[in-house]
Amino acid sequence: MKIKNIEGTWLHVPVPEPQQVLSDFGRMTSFDSVLVRVETECGIVGYGEAKEEVGSVGNCHALAALINGKFAPLLIGEDPRDITRLWEVMYNGSRDHYALAHGRVFPALGRRGVTISAISGIDIALWDILGQSLNAPVWRLLGGRKAKRMPAYASGGWAGADRIGDQLNSYIEQGGFKAVKMRVGVVDGAVHNSVRRVKAARAAIGPDIQLMCDAHGTYNVAEAKQFCRQIEECELTWFEEPVTADDKRGMAEVRAFTTVPIATGESEFNRFDYRDIAELRAADIFQPDLAICGGITEAMRIGAIASSFNLRLAPHLWTGAPGFAAGMHVSAASPAGFILEYSLAKNPLLHDLSEPTPVLEDGMLEIPERPGLGLKINEDFVRHYAMR
Repeated sequence: MKIKNIEGTWLHVPVPEPQQVLSDFGRMTSFDSVLVRVETECGIVGYGEAKEEVGSVGNCHALAALINGKFAPLLIGEDPRDITRLWEVMYNGSRDHYALAHGRVFPALGRRGVTISAISGIDIALWDILGQSLNAPVWRLLGGRKAKRMPAYASGGWAGADRIGDQLNSYIEQGGFKAVKMRVGVVDGAVHNSVRRVKAARAAIGPDIQLMCDAHGTYNVAEAKQFCRQIEECELTWFEEPVTADDKRGMAEVRAFTTVPIATGESEFNRFDYRDIAELRAADIFQPDLAICGGITEAMRIGAIASSFNLRLAPHLWTGAPGFAAGMHVSAASPAGFILEYSLAKNPLLHDLSEPTPVLEDGMLEIPERPGLGLKINEDFVRHYAMR
């Protein structure tokens, strides 16, 4: 089996104005991602996803160009089932032979950012191919799944204090969720405004629904501490990205200050970032985005770090269908995985790019048994939204 072709396509899906969300990332006028298609000479096609920015508002032209101009020529003719070796080839570049011979990394200077995102998309597609070639779901190849279904939490929560309760309760009613997440942080202005919104949310949903908060890294350490102190009574399941990912010691300081579990990871790139977080005791929950962190291969390594430090794994799944499916498979196979994010935004990249869509019932997501990632990509959708 040999790789015949690799193509990264920037998909740009405009969001109708009534459905646009305003947050600290700005106004979400579109959903953007890079769909990676890897075709083998024997006709098997695998799909992956790469993202430039968490907010799905980035210009993905450079990311697609990197996949098509650098990594595709490097991998064409290779056996797609040699996933570990190909990951090292992409990560270490011209020094890959040293890495493979010496058993340690020799990365090129571009070892973070868009480079890792590009590797992510290709890696996910390679696992999809491997699963299809063996007629097995990816989770089976990763060691098997813990359960046929996993709990999910509804991810949204932008409304003000007067409406946040109604908004979160509408999520609960839509999917039977037992957990919901809301946004806080700089977009609220002063910390006390976020606190008021969180207290209103807890009062509205009651004590039995899990509540998470996400600040998108917009507080400084003092503000994060102030927030944690004032919402202790709300019994949050976690407080996500309290400070910027660039301040890991600051995050560790916040975690040491509070009993609220700290979650982070969607802004990190590979296992070395998570190793640092674990060693600093900066978080309780790791949240890698598989379209950013290095794909399925690297996410399993990140999950192993979480397990070895008695931490938990809850991948960031604000993404398209391939990234979402990859996160589901890793969560199901990782001992540290325990809950799945389910976006309540009207995201066509998740719901219309592939069939069938994720099966959600009573707040639980079904872990699919179809071969590979279990996707059937809608080619008409790709042609319609592709940016050339």
